[in-house]
Amino acid sequence: MTPKRTRRRYTAEFKAEVALAALTERQPLAELAAHSQLATAQITRWKLQLREQATQVFTEAPAAGMPLPDVEPLYAAIGRLQMENALLKKRYPDEHGPTTGPGSGLGPGR
Repeated sequence: MTPKRTRRRYTAEFKAEVALAALTERQPLAELAAHSQLATAQITRWKLQLREQATQVFTEAPAAGMPLPDVEPLYAAIGRLQMENALLKKRYPDEHGPTTGPGSGLGPGR
């Protein structure tokens, strides 16, 4: 049996470098593939992807990203729900869950 081969992962910088080298066509695609230990089809896909997404380089960037959401109301709601949960646990003990009373085999009543 042959050992299972893991999938190789390449950084974006490596992909861009190989795709740019393929676009410049200074060396044959087969030679570039042998040098970078890749299949020619993979290089062709990266080259096509670079061509398709090249216009994004010249588009205007969004203004400083998306604003962060206000998390204070969320934390307040979490605190309120935790308090309600604790109150309900005291008022209505869980009849189906484990108990720590005598004879249960759990807790100090043993």
